[in-house]
Amino acid sequence: MNKDSLIIATAIGLLLQLAMVVVGHYVPAIREKGFAVGGMFFSLVAGLLYARMAQTGWGGALGGGALAGGLCAILGIAVSTALGDVPPMILAMGTAASAVTGLIGGAVGKLIG
Repeated sequence: MNKDSLIIATAIGLLLQLAMVVVGHYVPAIREKGFAVGGMFFSLVAGLLYARMAQTGWGGALGGGALAGGLCAILGIAVSTALGDVPPMILAMGTAASAVTGLIGGAVGKLIG
């Protein structure tokens, strides 16, 4: 696993997640309809970025993509939970779903890389 690529991909995914969480805190339409899809999309992007930057084999791309997607999601969801915008149960469910989309992003990144 490429540590530098993981840090960069996770940081970019986290910045996107946090921007969505902050806007969603003040805009109910984003909070109600955009958190799930947006959060998973940003995790997919993090996974894709990891696979493109790390230039590793399939196992590394998939594992690193899942890790980048899951890490940025758990941190973003934790902030959203702390703000009272989502219930704590979403921390587990959203992180798991985002890890899967991060893995998919890793696969896409590997295919196009």
